[in-house]
Amino acid sequence: MGVWNGAAHLPVQLDSIARQSHRNWHLICSDDGSTDDSTGILRRFASDHPGQVRLINGPGQGFSQNFMSMIAALSDDAGYVCFSDQDDMWHPRKVAQALKRLQVSDSRARLYCGRHHYWYPHRGYCAPSAKRLRPCGLQNALIENVASGNTIMLNPAATALARQGVLRTGLVFAHDWWLYLLITACGGEVYFDNDEPLIWYRQHDANAIGAGRGWAMQTQRKIGVLKGLFRNRVQSNLDALNAVNDMLTPQARRLIADFAAARQSGGFERLRALRALGAYRQGWIGHLGYWGAASIGRV
Repeated sequence: MGVWNGAAHLPVQLDSIARQSHRNWHLICSDDGSTDDSTGILRRFASDHPGQVRLINGPGQGFSQNFMSMIAALSDDAGYVCFSDQDDMWHPRKVAQALKRLQVSDSRARLYCGRHHYWYPHRGYCAPSAKRLRPCGLQNALIENVASGNTIMLNPAATALARQGVLRTGLVFAHDWWLYLLITACGGEVYFDNDEPLIWYRQHDANAIGAGRGWAMQTQRKIGVLKGLFRNRVQSNLDALNAVNDMLTPQARRLIADFAAARQSGGFERLRALRALGAYRQGWIGHLGYWGAASIGRV
């Protein structure tokens, strides 16, 4: 769990973790320099659950690097790993459900993720996120992240892969998007759970990223694309993948190289090259937005 000035919401999330039907859990909390009572709340929670909670100091470089530093510090036998925001609420079956989906016989790296409820407690409103009906693979991951960090669980092979990769990777925009890219580019499997959401994703003014729902937020995103924010994030992801190039499958290396070259092309040639790669977003509105950005060189 990445923590930064989360005292207002931490008790609800911590209580939901304590109430998990799967009892064999261990919580690592990385506090990134909180100035409120976050550390006090965490210490009291640790006292109530002896041997199950560890509090460490974050790197002070933002939410993504806080999570990346925790991945780097995992032990060799870390096993199954989830990622928790400080202000959400988990259904008691969240961990058990993810484990059930991931516990298969072979040793392939696997990432579990799924839907969540957009939760507006100040309005008394809650709405489920959309189902993801297209495959989760590198052609999707290059231009869209569907693996929301607060829903992710890694199996032991994926945990080992992530730990190996993060030690060679620089700054990234978002740890969850990086994980989606890494697992798919290294030949792993991503399982998206379209069943009923088991997490309430709290929406408030202090969200690090937030849902981006509503016309105002959508407009802000479009303005961000025009300013080059999306292009910069894609470039950051490509830089991170290049840092672990030798870990990737040959097919992934070719796709990433062709995608990088297509982004640098001009006009119609850029659109032709991108189309040949078959990259896609899950929803048709998002897919149209991608092509709009591509047409003006903002991918």
